[in-house]
Formats: sequence, structure tokens, C-alpha cells
Amino acid sequence: MEILELRALRGPNYYSRYVAIHMRLDIGALEDRPSDQVPGITEALTALMPSIHDHRCSVGKPGGFLQRVRNGTYAGHMVEHVAIELQNLIGFSVGYGKTVDSYDPGIYNVIYRYRDEACGLAAGREAVAIVEKLYNGEKVDLARVIDRLKAVRDANALGPSTAAIVEAAKARNIPYYPLTEGTSYTQLGEGAYQRRFQATVTEQTGIIGHAIADDKDWTKQVLGDAGIPVPRGAICTSWEETQAAAERIGFPVVTKPLSGNHGRGVTTDITDDATLREGYDTARARHDQVMVENYIRGEDHRILVIDGKLVAAARRRPAHVIGDGAATLAELIERENADPRRGVGHENLLTQIHVDEQTERLIDQAGLRMDSVIPDGEIVWLKSTANISTGGTATDLTDDVHPEVKYAAERIARLIGLDIIGIDLLAETLSRPLEEQSAGVVEVNAGPGFRMHIAPTHGTGRPVGKHVVDMLFPGDTDARIPITAITGTNGKTTTTRLVAHMLRMAGRHVGMGCTGAIEIDNHVIMRGDYSGPVAAQTVLREPTVEHAVLEVARGGIMRRGLGFDACDVSILLNIASDHLGERDIHTLDELARCKTVVIDAVKPEGTSVLNADDPRVMEHGTYWSRGEIVYFSMDPDNAALEQHAARNGVTFTVKDGTIVMRRGRVEAEIVAVNDVPIAFEGHAAFNVQNAMAAAAAGFAHGLSLGDITTGLQTFHPTPAQMPGRTNFFEADGVKCLIDYGHNVPALTALEPLVNALTVQKRIAVASAPGNRRDEDLVALGAQLARMSDILYVCETDARGRAPGETAELIRSGAAKAGGAGFEVAVAAEESTAVDLAMARAVPGDLLLLLIDDIEGASERLKGRSFSHKAAIAGH
Repeated sequence: MEILELRALRGPNYYSRYVAIHMRLDIGALEDRPSDQVPGITEALTALMPSIHDHRCSVGKPGGFLQRVRNGTYAGHMVEHVAIELQNLIGFSVGYGKTVDSYDPGIYNVIYRYRDEACGLAAGREAVAIVEKLYNGEKVDLARVIDRLKAVRDANALGPSTAAIVEAAKARNIPYYPLTEGTSYTQLGEGAYQRRFQATVTEQTGIIGHAIADDKDWTKQVLGDAGIPVPRGAICTSWEETQAAAERIGFPVVTKPLSGNHGRGVTTDITDDATLREGYDTARARHDQVMVENYIRGEDHRILVIDGKLVAAARRRPAHVIGDGAATLAELIERENADPRRGVGHENLLTQIHVDEQTERLIDQAGLRMDSVIPDGEIVWLKSTANISTGGTATDLTDDVHPEVKYAAERIARLIGLDIIGIDLLAETLSRPLEEQSAGVVEVNAGPGFRMHIAPTHGTGRPVGKHVVDMLFPGDTDARIPITAITGTNGKTTTTRLVAHMLRMAGRHVGMGCTGAIEIDNHVIMRGDYSGPVAAQTVLREPTVEHAVLEVARGGIMRRGLGFDACDVSILLNIASDHLGERDIHTLDELARCKTVVIDAVKPEGTSVLNADDPRVMEHGTYWSRGEIVYFSMDPDNAALEQHAARNGVTFTVKDGTIVMRRGRVEAEIVAVNDVPIAFEGHAAFNVQNAMAAAAAGFAHGLSLGDITTGLQTFHPTPAQMPGRTNFFEADGVKCLIDYGHNVPALTALEPLVNALTVQKRIAVASAPGNRRDEDLVALGAQLARMSDILYVCETDARGRAPGETAELIRSGAAKAGGAGFEVAVAAEESTAVDLAMARAVPGDLLLLLIDDIEGASERLKGRSFSHKAAIAGH
């Protein structure tokens, strides 16, 4: 078998409403070997993965998939289920999948859900290898496969603290976005409602408070001056100063780097000069300055304060093992590290215990060796600090904190000035006031780890992630901005720009992505084709955006899925032949299903805007729509509109030359068609439809009829507002119409406007991408012949075809359909074709430029004299 394509669909998509992996798989010769023709394959699969018995498949009950294997299914279907089960075996609960055949024999589209993208992709590759081995009767080392997948999982997993915050956000339906690869820098929410954090440091964390927490001496000064008990100590820059400080303070002492975290470089309970030197060297390796403090006897506690409130407290104990009278110290450590809760660094709830110099020193001080058998019940301490990151354990004490201790902790958070703070307190107990016992705050932490509170070794886990989310997002907001998504075969860009304009005119801060650019509040921030998920992600991450307006093309849906999980308003303009034959979309009904992915993503309380003049939009759009439906139609007597209005539904139509809105028996005038600049006094019927769709979207978002009217009246077909979409102007007596139309339906819609213009000759320049079918390119040429007297065909994007092939197909269609006197020629470059067209034009003619380089052509037209001919290079 060969994997032809493997990608993650990161949003609702053609195959699923959920994120999924899409594998295009060529099963080769196995197409002729369904599973029932492979003796013992069902038994081998069951023995390899007993839990795959739980897969119900289409049978609908446990064992259903194995029944399908026994009765005969194809290798692609087996890959799907093995990939799903591999993810389950490494801790991700997934179940959805389906395998769909393609138009190419032996090639299947294998779809299955994922929780972690990297693991989902890796599981697909491993599944193909496993199924091939099962078919060949070869042995599968599943343990090694699982180890490889776990390595991928661990390399890509969120840390426990980040994961706790993200899971709490997801529980409130707040979206999250990883912002930079390889870090925990994360965005919660969208646009203007977003909040960002990294680990447990939020955008609200005060930089001064963070600096204080990072400087242990500064911390002691702030807290000590406020009456908080802190250890006595001194900052030292040399071994001699350290010796003098320890003598002055008196043993036992603690040494630590002036700045640091996670207990790194800290040595406690130092009672002699030799150990003091070791502690000094350890701390000096991490910072130029070493803090020496008196050692406070007591238990090590961590108190977590979020948003000024104590939310969790734990007692920490250094890494240790307890003897059983039989095992050696080395065996006890190995046994402890086998605890599945222990991992490397911060990946798991506990950390592996590493035997380092500190551990060896403690073992030596206890008179032990690694091969010593430890008596039953005896504790051997392996670290001098109780940090979870060095293998320590934690016991939850949140319910045992004395009110005075609670007040002191919350006061410390205010004094330091941190929204999230971890307070390290040495005390005999948390159940008595600090002044009644030996106690002291040894340090505070900005960005404290949550592991010990989420899942303590002993006691009750605390929902600390929820407290962070509730602090960042008070109330019950889901921190989402309104999203309008526009799709269809033609008119998407115009409608997208019009909706964005209308919202901006109504005072909204708008982020827009379309074919041509990404704009933030009318500022172009990126140029190119941004009609896919990249634009959505860019807009939704922009901190000022209050409303996203996104063009959604079929290519993006098929390649990556939508760039969002749900939208508030969707618009389905039309469904017509274009790009058929690509990515297994061969029929208009399949194209309709692709386009309705946007309709299917509407929130239950949202709105779907549908073109009632398009039969496929009515059939598929109505079937897949969620929330309320608003129909629009050029025909005021459209039966679907009348039925919808009778059910108190909202419709938009044109009546007596005016765009009107109807609901039940109420009819409200919006604007005269002649007052909508892009309608060209009604000659551009397609833009009247686009205007109604935009008006319906504005209404769905709560704009007043006055705002809608103003938006429609102030949107003009100029290169500034609608670059490349029915841009009409006159240059020295020559009328110029520039448009991006590249398919027959678009040009058919444009034809009435071209015919309405009073001109002598119509001189056109046109091209089309080479990924259209032959018959589509020939038909495009024929349509161009009906709209022009002189046609120059150029080639801008061959997309896999031989050079000149696309242009020749268009030319042949035009030549065959052109009437008497019609001229057609091919130019190698678009710029050459435009120059040739300009050279032929005289005052009274029309230049119809259906081109890509709109800006370049517009610049050449400015100041161009058509009364006196300009020379063309090479002619």
C-alpha cells in the first residue's frame, strides 16, 4: 500500500464536522484481496488488539467491525480502525472514522478523528504498516509501535499546567489556539475578546511582580517589611562571603541561587563547611550571586493564590522511597520511577527521580549505598528540596488551611502584585496561624506549576485551571467574536467585502479574509489568496477584531477544513460548475456537499443565508442548515419565499426595483436597486443577489435597516473597494471593465452587463487556471466569444498542464463559437495580451479585462491615450 496524501483537517470538513485525519491511500493489489480472502486475519487482528472488539462500525454493536473483517472488507477500512485503536491505546479516546472509495480504482479516502494532530498522523502511518503485515502473515511488534507513538505524544503534549487551563476553557466552549511552535504560549478566545498566557503566566501578570518573584532578596525585603515571616539571610558573591554569612547566621543554613525556580541549585539543612561548599558550588553554577539563609525546620508547603484568592494548598515532600525489607535502594528507586504518573520534566503529574550529586550526598550521609537493602518502613530521602520537578510528592491540604494563613497568603499575592502566585512556605502545619509556630516564606513563584494541585499524590485534586479561566473571562462568556462565512461558486469575494464594509460603516472593528488580501479595519496586512483557513486563524488572533468576515473557497475546505469550529452567519450564494474533477469532487451534488460544510458549521442560534433562486442551494443548503434560515431571491413571487414568510421567516427580494425585506406580513424597503452602485442600475443582476445576501447577513447580525442601507449605498465597484470585481471606468473615451471571472457561470452572469454597455468593439483578455477540465476550458472560450469581438487568450497558471495547453483549449472553444468577424489570438504572457488589447482599442470601444494582475493593468490604463497609439515592445 502507498500513502498518497496524509493531512490533518483542522476544522469542519467535507467528511466530518470534527477535526480528522485524511489519508488518501492506494491499496494496490489488495483491491483484489478483501479480508475474507486472507485466512486467519480476523484472529490475528483480535490477538494483536483485543480492545478492537469494542469497535461497532456500521453493524452498530461491539464486535461489529470484526464481523465486517470476517465477512470481507477492504484494507483501507482496516487501516481506519487500526489507526483509531492505536490512538486509544496511547490514551486518546477517539471513535469516529469512515473510509470512502474514490473515482480511481484501489484508491480510498481514509478518514478518522484525532485528539493530537501529530499522533493522529503517526497512527495512520503505523496502521498502514500493521495492516500490510497482517495481510502478509507477518508478526507485528505492537509494543514497539506503541512506544513510538507515545514518544510522539509526549513530544507534542501540553504540559499539565497549560493543559489544565486549556481543558477548563474548552469546558466553557472557549476556543484555544497554540501561538508559537515548541512553547506553551496560548491564546484563549478570539479577536478582541482573547486572552493570552504562557504556562501559568498570563497577559495580566504584572512585570514588576514577576521581577520581584524572580529576585529572592527583593522578595524577602517586600515581605519582611510588611511583617511576613521570612528567613534571615545574605547575598554572597564569593566562597569567603558565603562562609562568613553562614557563620553569622548560624548552622543549619540553606544555599540557593539568587534567581531561579523549581528548586534548581537549592541545598537545604546544611550543617558543616564541607556541605556548605557543595551547596555554594551548586548555587553558583546557576547564578553569580548566592543566597544564604537560616534553615527553618518544618514541612514544605506550596500555597496557590489566583486572582487574589487562595485556591489550593499542598504539603510537599522531597523525593524518597520507603523500604520493604527485601529490595535494594536501587530497586526501590526503579520501582518508584515505574509509577505511570511519573514522566520526564513536566510532561506527567509526577517527575522521574534522577540520581544526581545531591542524591548521592544524601545517601552517603545516611550511611547507605545503592545496593543496600532498606528495612521495612524506613524512609530514605533522595533530594533535599521538595519540588515536584525533582521527584517530590504532594498531599492536598486545601481544606485544612487556617483562616489567618489564608489571609496571609492572599495578602502576599497583593504585596508582590501577581495574579497567579505560588507561595513556598516552611511551617509545621497550615492549620495554625504562622506566628504560633516556626514558619517562614522562603520564596514566591510567578508562573507556578499546577501539577501538585491538579492530581496530588495524596488527597483531592483541585480545579485550578478553572480559576485561571474564570479570572481571565469573568461571567459565562465564551469569548468568541461573531464570524460571517461566505461561500459559493461565484460572488464570494464581492459579498465578503460588502459585508465587511457594511459592518465597518456600522462601527464594528472588522477582520476580513478573501481572495486578494487579509484586511484589519481596512488596512491590508497580507496580500494573496486568503480564502482558506490561514486567513481565519490570522483574523481570529488579531487583538482588535470584533467581527470576522471570511470568504471560504472549496480548496481550503478540502485541504484543511474550515479555519474555525463554528460561525454565526453563513452565506451560500450559488453552486455552479467550477473546479470539477479535483479532490474527488466530480459532480455538482458533490460540490454542493463541499460548499454546505459552511452551512453545517453554523451555531444552533446562528443564521444561514441561502439563494432561493439556485435549486441546489435550496436542496442541499436547506437540508444541512442549522439555526434560522434567511432566503433571498430576485423573484418576489418565488414560492419558497412565500412559504418561508408565511412561517414568519425572513426573506429578501426585489420588488418594483427596490430591495425589500419580508417577515410574515411585514415588508420593509431597504434601498432602490439603482442606488446600489455595484448593481449598475440592475444590469449586474449577480451583484443585486450579492447585495441581498450581504443585507441578510447584516440583518442577522442585528444591524438596523438604516445601517444596511448605508452600507449598500456606499460600496462602489472601484479598485479600492472591490479590486478586480466589476471595476468599471473610462480612459480617454475607452470604457474599461475589469473582473476576475474565470468560469462559465461567472461570465454568463457578467454578460448582461457587458451587453448593456453602448460600445463599438468589445476587446477581451482572458485566461483560466489549468486545473479545469478540458470541456470546461472549451466552454469558457465559447462563452468569451459571445461576449467579445476580439479576444486575446493568455496563460497565467498551467497547474500541471503543458505550457500553452490551457490557452489553446480556450482559443479552440472561442474560435468554434465566434461569429463572422470574430478574432481570437493567444499571447504568452498576460501583460502582453493586455498591451495587445490596448493597442487595438479606440475611443468608443470596451476593454473587458478578465485578468489576474489587476493592479498592474489599472496602472497602465491611467493616463493612457487611446486617441494616439502607443508602440508595443516587439511589434
